[in-house]
Amino acid sequence: MIGYITIGALDSEASGKFYDAVLGECGCERKFADGGWIGYGDIGADTHDVYICPPFNKEIATSGNGMMIAFKAANKAAVDSAHEAGLANGGSDEGAPGYRPPEKQSWYGAYLRDPTGNKIAIYFTP
Repeated sequence: MIGYITIGALDSEASGKFYDAVLGECGCERKFADGGWIGYGDIGADTHDVYICPPFNKEIATSGNGMMIAFKAANKAAVDSAHEAGLANGGSDEGAPGYRPPEKQSWYGAYLRDPTGNKIAIYFTP
């Protein structure tokens, strides 16, 4: 359904450091960096479908109210590690790892904001 995702960045290198850490815990890696653009894809694959870059219109990058991108993790430990890695690399907490809702055990996730303020979720469905 989704072809690719582009995430606006105020500072591509700062955002790249954040996404290197977070997406690395989700089985993805940086595939390239060129002219302010950074591309990510699955480890070992010759594809990339998540891009970090300054906006094309040269205006300041801003986070969208209500906009969020969710990245799937392999297990609970990867969610925990991705959240920790994001906080250690310029991100801010928007919701610690845990089950949502707490009384159910069918969805485990965490929420972060990247250095630009974009909201992301890292999740695992047992």
